[in-house]
Amino acid sequence: QVQLVESGGGLVQAVGSLRLSCAASGRTFSSRVMGWFRQAPEKEREFVASISMSGRSTYYADSVKGRFTISRDNAKNTGDLQMNSLKPEDTAVYYCAAGTGLYTTDSPNKYNTWGQGTQVTVSS
Repeated sequence: QVQLVESGGGLVQAVGSLRLSCAASGRTFSSRVMGWFRQAPEKEREFVASISMSGRSTYYADSVKGRFTISRDNAKNTGDLQMNSLKPEDTAVYYCAAGTGLYTTDSPNKYNTWGQGTQVTVSS
């Protein structure tokens, strides 16, 4: 069973950058689609980005396309989310997740393993 732990969150000014990391335990990480989601106060959890098992295919929410980059290193059992040109509306708790399907997806129902989350706060 895969377990996920996020790190790298913090406080940053608008237009700044942060890099989130997701460390996975377990031998099956490379066989799982990986995703990042976020949840702002009083809002539903929303999709941010997803990456295929091999890392060759990625999928982004329109709101972050061109600013965020998802990546993974299966040899190290890690996944990253590089966030550039941050905006105050990016403020949220960010979660990494491991999927159950074969393809990248924006549906939280297709992920069954979640980290505990890391807070990202972007000040204006």
